[in-house]
Amino acid sequence: QVQLVESGGGLVQDGGSPRLPCAASGRTFSSYAMSWFRQAPGKEREFVAAISWSGSRLYYPNSVQGRFTISRDNDKNTVYQQTNGRRTEDTAVYYCAADPNWRAVVGETSVGNWGPGAQGTVSS
Repeated sequence: QVQLVESGGGLVQDGGSPRLPCAASGRTFSSYAMSWFRQAPGKEREFVAAISWSGSRLYYPNSVQGRFTISRDNDKNTVYQQTNGRRTEDTAVYYCAADPNWRAVVGETSVGNWGPGAQGTVSS
């Protein structure tokens, strides 16, 4: 198991580009593929970005392609998500996820490890 904690949430202005970190502890971080999901008010949780164990493979759904960036630092046991030009519709709780299985972190099967989530609110 790995423990995940998101931080950096809060209020940002429309058009801002905040970066959210997710710190991991526990078993070897580099053995986990990582991803970010988000859940907007009244909506289901949706997948927004994934990164492979070494960071060489990135995957984004079409809905966020070009606006969201995921990265990781295996020396710091941290994965990051950055939104370029955040919009009011990006207001959501952002969740970090970890799993050894790539299909899990891209939302095709159940994820084994979740962070508690960080609220990201965009004001106009």
